[in-house]
Amino acid sequence: MRFLIVRTDIRAAADLDIVTAWAGGGRVRDETISPEPRRQVMRAEDRDAALLLARALATAGSVRRGRQRIKVLPLDDARTPWQYESGG
Repeated sequence: MRFLIVRTDIRAAADLDIVTAWAGGGRVRDETISPEPRRQVMRAEDRDAALLLARALATAGSVRRGRQRIKVLPLDDARTPWQYESGG
């Protein structure tokens, strides 16, 4: 399985947004609607390589200070029809 390693900026959440999300049972941040800004994107072919890259990116000062975060996301292994070799 392939993985995507992403270094993103962490968005600050206003106090009012936190209170509203808490009261309504919602989320403060919803990555599907409004993803965090990406700083760096890498790909890895297996989990071990992905975690090694994530650990390397985590040494950046902005990550250690809590201004950015590292995400390791599994990618669907389904291939599109043009990625397969033709033939019988």
